[in-house]
Amino acid sequence: QVQLVESGGGLVQAGGSLRLSCAASGRTFSSYAMGWFRQAPGKERELVAAISRSSIITYYADSVKGRFTISRDNAKNTVYLQMNNLKPEDTAVYYCAARGNPTGLVTSEYDYWGQGTQVTVSS
Repeated sequence: QVQLVESGGGLVQAGGSLRLSCAASGRTFSSYAMGWFRQAPGKERELVAAISRSSIITYYADSVKGRFTISRDNAKNTVYLQMNNLKPEDTAVYYCAARGNPTGLVTSEYDYWGQGTQVTVSS
């Protein structure tokens, strides 16, 4: 069992930056691939970024490439999402998730989910 707690959301102006953090419980954090998803009102949840267990492989949705960076610190049981040059269309609830299957980062089939943190970007 893995418990995930996100933090770092908030209100920011367009062009600004935020850094989301997701702290995981347990001693097996390094055995999970991690992902950040987001869901805007009236839209489906989408995978924004993902990172493999050892950080060798990362994935970014086209809409955030060049602006968002995912990273993890296995010693701190934490995954991060650095978001730069934010746009109003980035407004959503952001969720971190853990996937026990080491293959296939680009999927919605993650095993554990956090409660989400709101990111609002004003124009």
